Amino acid sequence: MAKSDFDIYQHVTNQIIEAMEAGVSPWRKPWTGGEQGGTFPLRANGEPYRGINVLMLWLAAHANGFASAHWFTFKQAKDLGAHVRKGQKSSTVVKYGTVERENNDGEAVAIPYARAYRVFNADQIEGLPEQFYTRPEVQEDLGTRPLPEVDAFFQAVGANVTHGGVRACYIPAEDRIQMPPVSAFISAQHYTATLCHEVTHWTGHRSRLDRFKVGSTKADYAREELIAEIGSCFLGARIGVEPTIDEAASYLDSWLGVLKEDKRAIFKAASAAQKAADFVLEAAAVGGALRAA
Repeated sequence: MAKSDFDIYQHVTNQIIEAMEAGVSPWRKPWTGGEQGGTFPLRANGEPYRGINVLMLWLAAHANGFASAHWFTFKQAKDLGAHVRKGQKSSTVVKYGTVERENNDGEAVAIPYARAYRVFNADQIEGLPEQFYTRPEVQEDLGTRPLPEVDAFFQAVGANVTHGGVRACYIPAEDRIQMPPVSAFISAQHYTATLCHEVTHWTGHRSRLDRFKVGSTKADYAREELIAEIGSCFLGARIGVEPTIDEAASYLDSWLGVLKEDKRAIFKAASAAQKAADFVLEAAAVGGALRAA
């Protein structure tokens, strides 16, 4: 295929669909433990990737058994005196930017673009500084951690959470999250993963990120559930919780339908999920639950 024919949106969407049809959710963190700031994939300079690139690199790590969180371009590895092992295959990430073009009125306008580039995991590279091969510490299972620590985080977020009944849901009309009692969950980890999902929905209220549409269709609901699912995993990775919500077959079918109809849907969902996670983490920081590393 000619380079000019490469469609990054279709390429990424095809990979996500293929993984989902094989029973793998790319937004599920495929390993336990993590380095400082969670288990987000990291650039060569230590900055975490965001949005769709998190999903793509989690998927690549899962498929290839990579344990390192660090990713490099071929040149970045070479500049550090290292080299990619012969025969290693790269993974795709997306770079966003703008380019100036002149419109019909002779005015300069910024045109957004998305471009694919290739990276390699530290596990595929020889000769990197030792810190890039340091394995993340295994985190303590949430079931053995004090629940007040998790409660403090969500209290700092400021969401109205009530407990009772047998249903977990966010009620937009009341701007309230309804959760079953903690004692009804098989572990504190399951409770926290479910709350991460619902608090992602909570960010969609018109007073926050204003994500909900009037007269939403089934496809709109499927998109929102996909955002909440990915957002809960982004949050979980940040606060050290392994999400464990089981996807219902009906949701998976709905998500696959959305992705097959719109090659940009997963990009939009990942972007919205990242914004939701950022909103929750910023709210928690303001509330005092998070401190700068």
